[in-house]
Amino acid sequence: MTPEHFTAVPLEKSYRLLNHGPTVLVSAAHDGVANVMAAAWACVLDFGQSPKVTVVLDKATYTRELLMASGEFALQLPPKALVTLTVGVGTDSAREVPDKLTKHGVQLFNAPGSTVPLVAGCVGWLICKRVPEPHNEQTYDLFIGEVVGAWADERVFRDGHWQFESASDDLRTLHHVAGGQFYAIGEPVRG
Repeated sequence: MTPEHFTAVPLEKSYRLLNHGPTVLVSAAHDGVANVMAAAWACVLDFGQSPKVTVVLDKATYTRELLMASGEFALQLPPKALVTLTVGVGTDSAREVPDKLTKHGVQLFNAPGSTVPLVAGCVGWLICKRVPEPHNEQTYDLFIGEVVGAWADERVFRDGHWQFESASDDLRTLHHVAGGQFYAIGEPVRG
C-alpha cells in the first residue's frame, strides 16, 4: 500500500527532486530479493520528457548486483526523520547483515504498476530504468537511469517546487558532507 503523502510528479519536473543535491537511498530488487543502500553521489543528468539521473554504486554493493540483474532501481530522498535509517543501510552491507532492512526498520512498498521497492517515509521517489553504459559502470561505478516514474510528499514538494519552509523540520532532506555527518536543508534564499 502506498503512503498517505505519495503524490505523482510530472516527469518534466522530476529533475527538481534531485536538483538540490540530497543524499539518496538506492533500492533495487531481483528474483524476490530487495535491498536498500545510501548514496551521496547522485545527480540530474538530463531533464524534460525523458529525464535522466546518475548515481555512483561501488562494485562491492549488493544493491548494484540487484540493479544489474533487474535493469531498474529507485532513488529516494530521506528526510531528517530517517537519518538513523540512512546511516544504518549505508553502513551495513546486506552481504554481511542479510536482515539489514529489518534491523534498520526499513518499510518497503511499491508504486502502482511497479515492482521496484520504495522506502516509506521518504519525501521523494524516482523509479529509473538502467541506461546501459558498461564503460562508465565498470570504470567509474557510474550508473545512468532514465526516470520512468516520480512521486513526492506533497507536504514538502508542491506545484513543481520544494516547500520546506512550510513543512515540519523532520521533513527536510539530508545532505551528506563526509565522515558520517549530515546537514538538513536550510531556509530558502531568494535572489
